[in-house]
Amino acid sequence: MGNGEPCVGGYMLAYAATHCRGRHHAQQLRKGGELLTHVWLLMAHLGITEQFQISQGHAGAKLVKLQTFHGNNAAAAPLGVLMPLLKTTDGQSIGVCYGKHGDNLPKEQDVINLYNSNGIGKMRIYSPDPKILQALRGTNIELILDVPNDGLQSLASNPAVAAAWVQTNIQAFPDVKFKYISVGNEVDPNKDTSQYTGYVLLAMQNVHNAIVSAGLQDQIRVSTATYTGLLVNTSPPSQSAFNENVRSYIVPIIEFLVQHNLPLLVNVYPYFAYADDTQIPLEYALFIAPSAVVIDPDGNLQYHNLFDAMLDSHYAALEKAGGPNVGIVVSESGWPSEGGIGASVENAGMYYKNLIGHVKGVNGTPRKPNKAIETFLFAMFDENSKTGAETERHFGIFTPTRQPKYGITFN
Repeated sequence: MGNGEPCVGGYMLAYAATHCRGRHHAQQLRKGGELLTHVWLLMAHLGITEQFQISQGHAGAKLVKLQTFHGNNAAAAPLGVLMPLLKTTDGQSIGVCYGKHGDNLPKEQDVINLYNSNGIGKMRIYSPDPKILQALRGTNIELILDVPNDGLQSLASNPAVAAAWVQTNIQAFPDVKFKYISVGNEVDPNKDTSQYTGYVLLAMQNVHNAIVSAGLQDQIRVSTATYTGLLVNTSPPSQSAFNENVRSYIVPIIEFLVQHNLPLLVNVYPYFAYADDTQIPLEYALFIAPSAVVIDPDGNLQYHNLFDAMLDSHYAALEKAGGPNVGIVVSESGWPSEGGIGASVENAGMYYKNLIGHVKGVNGTPRKPNKAIETFLFAMFDENSKTGAETERHFGIFTPTRQPKYGITFN
């Protein structure tokens, strides 16, 4: 592929897409579409289907109108135009958060090897750990790197400190695939993290400016990670809004995201919603409800799982706060295997398996259909040193001995 020509596999994929019958593509579109269907639509839109002999009467009545996009110049478009677009048609690769609150966890290089051997293409870490960053060198693992809450004040107070942070933790590792910087995690004006609320936006601005100065703004996006605790009236999702007493904190952050076309990172935990309200059906939280549990009168949107409802609650709140086009990255989502109501190996395994299946495609949510959901599972390992409820120590999808707890695959 180094000579600029499309790979043989790309030609085979394009050929297969144009030689499936139109009826098959139409049926797949009713279900959201499979990879070949999206490839076929892209090729039709770009006007390059003629190169693969699609004009043999195979197009179905509902799809043939796409031929109107074809023109003499478009028909000559190279297949190479299509290839960079194919990655997004196959959904998102799954990320997994890597916490280190344990006294029995594997060495960093062994952890990176575990990511690679399981095809886990994305990682979130909660501080710039030099050992992890060193082990990530030369890999294709995409990274969310956190500025921990206790580091916010120094970055907010002085742009030079933020620039030095970027130099030390980003620019010093040019062969690490940084994708997002999360400036703070779950800072909440109503909780014990309220002491940090005055620093988040200033730190985001300073880190973003340092990223721009380093010429990395097209590669690395700056945001912060929030959670459902800032919302009120979350059911039905269209009624959701940011709590009035957090608006002075969150609205300026949203304005910053809008200004720079940046996403919001959101930690989404159906488990905690279920554990706090047992009126919520377990099946709804585990993606196995036999029918819609919530029907939102705004558009008659039907919700078959709590994850989608929680995600759309954030989208609705963003719209009301002036960010209708702000995207969301699910920066954490998980289910504990013990320690609380509904916490079991069976339920956790079902949640992770069904969540992966749900977000790997491009089905999106009822409010944001046909939109890939970039998602990071929480967490890689059980962490026996975490404080708080017993469940906090049992979110791992692997044991500290690197054995899988559940029969799940990530791709």
